Amino acid sequence: MNIIFDIGKVLIDFDYESFVKDLLGEPAAEKVIEATWKSPYWIEFDKGNLSDEEVLRLFISRAPDCEKEIREVFARLGSVPKMRPTTIPMIDRLKAEGHKVYFLSNYFQYLIHVCPWALEFRSHMDGGVFSCFEHLVKPMPEIYQLLCDRYSLDPKDSVFIDDSPVNVEGAERFGIRAILYTGQTPDQLHAEIFG
Repeated sequence: MNIIFDIGKVLIDFDYESFVKDLLGEPAAEKVIEATWKSPYWIEFDKGNLSDEEVLRLFISRAPDCEKEIREVFARLGSVPKMRPTTIPMIDRLKAEGHKVYFLSNYFQYLIHVCPWALEFRSHMDGGVFSCFEHLVKPMPEIYQLLCDRYSLDPKDSVFIDDSPVNVEGAERFGIRAILYTGQTPDQLHAEIFG
């Protein structure tokens, strides 16, 4: 079987909102979160359609009085992702059982460069797709198709795990069985995948 994982909030912790609140405090944090994380430009960031500076300028255009804070948050983004201690053992167990393991993630290039250690699990996997290199994002059907084409995966023999209901629905519409990740332990996930 092919097991496909989302990365953020599934294989790694990525709590952007708590990070911004801890860094800036209220009420600046709310304005910065609204201007960045909750803006339509974040998806363009994940698609890799804009340079880092172009994205920053667009974020700042939504809250010009918070330019200093937005730039500070951006400069420290590398401290947000944290790989979970259970991630590599979970992948290794699936591999030892004879399964193929992949990732499919909406992820932006800047974060890959400033925090490569959070992605060390990739060397244990059979491959994967980052949205930023393909100019596609979940839940677009094209990104699921790309993953399947690139690795010759049969959707009917694949399972996708993601923390976003929209992405889970996108995978299911494409024909891949999907599991909504809500904090299950590796053992619980294993039971859901093979139950």
